[in-house]
Amino acid sequence: MKKVSIIGGGIIGLCSAYYLAKEGYEVAVFDKSDMTDGCSYGNAGMIVPSHIIPLAQPGMIAQGIKWMFDSQSPFYVKPRLSADLAKWGLQFYKHANKQHVEKAMPALCNLSLFSKELYQDFIKENNAFFYEKKGLLMLYKTDKTAEEIYHEGKLAESFGLEVDFLSKDEVTKLETGTRTDVIGGVHYKSDAHLYPQKFMQFIKAELNRLNVKIHNRTLVQDFAQQGQVITDVITDVGCFETDEVVLATGSWSPAIAKKLNCSISILPGKGYSFTLQDVKQKPSVPAILCEGKVAVTPMNTDIRFGGTMEITHTNDTQINANRVQGIVNSINSFYPDLKIEMPKEKETWFGFRPCTPSGMPIIARDKKIKNLTLATGHAMMGLSLAPATGKLVSEIIAEKTTSVNTEMFQF
Repeated sequence: MKKVSIIGGGIIGLCSAYYLAKEGYEVAVFDKSDMTDGCSYGNAGMIVPSHIIPLAQPGMIAQGIKWMFDSQSPFYVKPRLSADLAKWGLQFYKHANKQHVEKAMPALCNLSLFSKELYQDFIKENNAFFYEKKGLLMLYKTDKTAEEIYHEGKLAESFGLEVDFLSKDEVTKLETGTRTDVIGGVHYKSDAHLYPQKFMQFIKAELNRLNVKIHNRTLVQDFAQQGQVITDVITDVGCFETDEVVLATGSWSPAIAKKLNCSISILPGKGYSFTLQDVKQKPSVPAILCEGKVAVTPMNTDIRFGGTMEITHTNDTQINANRVQGIVNSINSFYPDLKIEMPKEKETWFGFRPCTPSGMPIIARDKKIKNLTLATGHAMMGLSLAPATGKLVSEIIAEKTTSVNTEMFQF
């Protein structure tokens, strides 16, 4: 039985482990943390086939430059002298064009819809993670944003997604949980949501049932190679023989890849969230508050708010109160009756979303190292795309025809 070592115990690594174990491989997962935190836990929990436009898109550079001068803005690049940042920025600039977006959209749409199908397979077994299909509301307050969101909705419709364009009154009829102060919205009926922590508990229980070995608090230090083949994973608790390696370490992927002389361009996009528990009055439909780019997700009896994309580095572990204040201001502006207060620092979660300069995830075999597969760079879409990514990883390693075309996910 072939041994597969998965580096990274986030949702991408664990979904890869699940499908590889189902395929009959002997699977081990290695993670330096205790696997109770990270992007897979504090994210907005949205499954979003509607998100078919990559981060690298026309107008994003000009918008980003405007936002850079506002400490509460949704998108921010932390200025610093860094060769990695310069390289990433140049590649982002090259990808932020119409041609790239036109090629990226069908690939992202197919991957998203496939992922949603796989989530629905999971809930047939057990919906312990509160999967619900209420769609996603894109809410806006200005005519300028209305125009952009309408255009995006029409694009999504052209890919066969179910979209409703709502007036102010129609938003009020749909969102009965609390009052909204908006001029309208777009409802993506194809989208769904779940409770990320609960899903992580569910998938870990599944892996336990499938006899996957989980090595948490285990730091991968290096790899042993014979020519272009990895033979062992070298950790701080010993060496582990392997036949295949999957690199699924999110924002830490470039540092691990460097040990294998493999170069990938990924920068962390720092995001914040906070969760209010047992809330009586709360929005009933997941939403994006468009002007502030804030995600709002009801999760069973709780509600989670998340936002901001701060392109930075993995040592940046300070909570930037201004950016959290920006999220709070947006919520109170869109939902005036909620009267949300600034969360305490210990109640504020942050995580690093792995951003590629193309805005596309990497799901591919390495071109040089024969038994290395990469599954990383999903930015804000890690939870949404995890089951599909895991399934594709298992198909790539088993040398099967992939369920969706992976041409756009090479690097």
